[in-house]
Amino acid sequence: MTNVLTIAMPKGRIFEEAVEMLRKAEYQLPPEFDESRKLIIDVLNENIRFILAKPMDVVTYVEHGVADVGIAGKDVMLEEEGDVYEVLDLNISECYLAVAGLPNAKLDDVAPKVATKYPKVASSYFREQGEQVEIIKLNGSIELAPLIGLADRIVDIVSTGRTLKENGLIELERICDITSRLIVNPVSYRMKDEQIDELVERLSKVIGG
Repeated sequence: MTNVLTIAMPKGRIFEEAVEMLRKAEYQLPPEFDESRKLIIDVLNENIRFILAKPMDVVTYVEHGVADVGIAGKDVMLEEEGDVYEVLDLNISECYLAVAGLPNAKLDDVAPKVATKYPKVASSYFREQGEQVEIIKLNGSIELAPLIGLADRIVDIVSTGRTLKENGLIELERICDITSRLIVNPVSYRMKDEQIDELVERLSKVIGG
């Protein structure tokens, strides 16, 4: 594979929606692509290599140049603040970041504890609100924190709100809307501009319907 374009893809829901978009953009991906457990997948006929990564790692892979291009949620981009170009809003995996907690919960008067996967985003948000909080970083099951008394509130992604409801939590404040974006390594954009521009153009047509 000469001058291969390496694309970092997040596992999970974004991956499924991104693959569907690429197929609509007439990239010929093999049928078994969706079920593969490989972490690196070469698509020889398209001169593309895919790296399957945890969503939080995509920005890092692109920033350090091991991937030329990546698909990342805006939430990850806001948290990671990587040196990458955001070139296209793919309008997939729509959700939003929100503050949530138990109804009628009494907050700590000094500095309420806030559990989140997004400490930078949460700190910035509460600072803008003029609130002093203590941030507790967690990696999973954020909804558990208020239930066991670890935190007063949480900051997390909300899609349907079902998870909050099932755990007795309510949404308190909406921080920002989230979609997945196409990001590019600055050096790759200079070296592989034709391939990247073609990718952007083909995906843009899909977004435009």
